[in-house]
Amino acid sequence: MAQAKALTKTDFNFPGQKDVYHGKVRDVYSINNDLLVMVVSDRISAFDVILPEGIPYKGQVLNQIAAEFLDATTDICPNWKIATPDPMVTIGHQCEPYAIEMIVRGYLTGSSWRSYKAGSREICGMKIPDGMKEHQRFATPIITPTTKAAEGHDEDISREEILAQGIIAKEEYETLEKYALAIFQRGTEIAAKHGLILVDTKYEFGKKEGVIYLIDEIHTPDSSRYFYAEGYQERFDKGEQQRQLSKEFVREWLMDNGFQGKEGQTCPKMDPEFVNQVSERYIELYENITGRVFQKADSEDVLKRVETNILNYLKK
Repeated sequence: MAQAKALTKTDFNFPGQKDVYHGKVRDVYSINNDLLVMVVSDRISAFDVILPEGIPYKGQVLNQIAAEFLDATTDICPNWKIATPDPMVTIGHQCEPYAIEMIVRGYLTGSSWRSYKAGSREICGMKIPDGMKEHQRFATPIITPTTKAAEGHDEDISREEILAQGIIAKEEYETLEKYALAIFQRGTEIAAKHGLILVDTKYEFGKKEGVIYLIDEIHTPDSSRYFYAEGYQERFDKGEQQRQLSKEFVREWLMDNGFQGKEGQTCPKMDPEFVNQVSERYIELYENITGRVFQKADSEDVLKRVETNILNYLKK
């Protein structure tokens, strides 16, 4: 069977296009400074590096999961999504983004566990009690914000610093906190129905005409960490690692092959078999998170399909 084609690069020119931003995974086109056309490519990044091969259907997986969760949270807060004219595309409101990402953590894991293990009892101004173990659930989810870096790594920041520096006004920041915790709660409930635990995630917000919108992707395996609920307690009690539903397996493969994005390291060759495995894992992620069978979009000429669907929508 011929391998499906991956979409790794777009360079469209739409009517009313003001500019385009090529991110690690997304290509975002600004139309008349009013709409954003977000193409979720099949590029994959790890350790802040874009890997040499694209992953077929990855863009579709991420875009469709995000669209579904945006639709499932509209009663909590307005979001930027207007339409998904193609499986890899979301068109929505262009907002002025806040310079802060809201990271919500339900469990002590990942970077928060690493700093806790090193002796820290506070993350982003949030006090963490003594005696906790890796992957332990917090009594209530906590928000550990980060600054949004234009380049390089995002930095941890506390609520107090955000307010003291005037990055976001107090009243607006309290609204973001309220929204973030409520969306996380909804995501947790949906995940539980599919036998999953939403461990932690990030949300981005923006503003348009005085209204706060939830923007970008939500609850995808690229922006969130999930555990399988089955066996969670047993593994936790034994101090074992949890079964994760995230792109952690890609990072692990890279590390096994001597790559962590450090200077002088060369990215290992991704053969078709490995690319196919990653593609299948993303489809598995989709099916687990949504509880539905994944319908592969036509990949014969992905670039043409995406462009045609966007142009047809913009003509309306």
